[in-house]
Amino acid sequence: MEIALYIIGAIGLILAWLALDLHLGRKKHLKESKRLKFPKRQSEIFLYADGNLLYKDLYHDMRHATSHIHSLFYMVRDDHASKEFLSILKDKADQGLEVRLLLDYFGSFDVKKETIKELEQHGIEVEVYHKPAFPFFFFSINQRNHRKITVIDGKIGYVGGFNIGKEYLGQDPEFGVWRDYHLKLEGEGVQDLQAQFIQNWEQAGDFPPGEWGEMYYPELVKGPITHKLVPTNGGHLTDTFLKLIQKAEKSIIICTPYFIPSEPLHEELLSALARGVKVTVLVPAKADHPLVMDAAFPYFKTVISAGAEVYRFYLGFYHAKVMVIDDHTCDIGTANFDKRSLFLNNEINCLIFDKEFVHKTVQEIHKDIHNSEKLTLEFIENRSLMAKGREQLSKILAPLM
Repeated sequence: MEIALYIIGAIGLILAWLALDLHLGRKKHLKESKRLKFPKRQSEIFLYADGNLLYKDLYHDMRHATSHIHSLFYMVRDDHASKEFLSILKDKADQGLEVRLLLDYFGSFDVKKETIKELEQHGIEVEVYHKPAFPFFFFSINQRNHRKITVIDGKIGYVGGFNIGKEYLGQDPEFGVWRDYHLKLEGEGVQDLQAQFIQNWEQAGDFPPGEWGEMYYPELVKGPITHKLVPTNGGHLTDTFLKLIQKAEKSIIICTPYFIPSEPLHEELLSALARGVKVTVLVPAKADHPLVMDAAFPYFKTVISAGAEVYRFYLGFYHAKVMVIDDHTCDIGTANFDKRSLFLNNEINCLIFDKEFVHKTVQEIHKDIHNSEKLTLEFIENRSLMAKGREQLSKILAPLM
């Protein structure tokens, strides 16, 4: 009995230390964080919801680069898809172009040291972001650079939810069809993607702020679509989402792999439902991480009870990060509708204010809903005791999901 009490006490102390580490680490980070703010811009914007089409255009643009390639990915796998990506970077560096690759430490853990050394031998500059560090070790291993940004010649920019790996092409049998949303920008907005990449690059390498001239910021023409890039660094994302939800008069569509909102967002969704706004939530039927789906069920239950419709994509895995407000605004980017994106990760989203583009996005979402099943309160109530037990455990771990 005495030994059991010692064990319980030790576990309690460890949990208390982890919670304190996370709290103080985030507090220090927010105090020191320098968040970039961008104005509304005008660009041509192309939407991708299929990884094969995205890679085709991304790799084509990379192969035709003439000046430089700056690429930041949260996750780069060790498979044939990543080998093609890295091969293009090596070829362009061999041609004399400036090539920089920025990887998240945990997200791109598959990239071997030998691979990085080989890239550097070709003249590619490689930096790794968010390496574990003291004094707030637990916070440092949880905070991740979740952005996916590629800038080519300062004139073409890519941003969105796709990483680099075979699953994003639908070639992993564990996940099957992979649905995600990504953007290609040509026009004024590219300078903001460049600025965000450069800030992260200097932070990762602990470089002093440099002079980045015309090569990186060429003159850009205005495009037809009004938009605004919104980076967040483990804070401010709740405010962005709240403002979008509060503007809704008719409908809100939320597409996300993880539906674990903060309390203010949860309450704002319930308020929107109460004033007659139609709320639709689209999530995957299968989970790619333990407990994340279980953590969503308490929120599913309350929003469905208030009149929302929740659909679960069953054709494969659903990784989209999209919010659509009425028929005039949509948000597409790297941030999930979960507490990790809200309170820990570095993210970047693109707010798009264009009815035609919003219409195209909604058409893609309707394809996803067609391959989804509607979640019911009956299903939620009739889950197994084990599933409901996982739900209770997930409530404790929700801040890290």
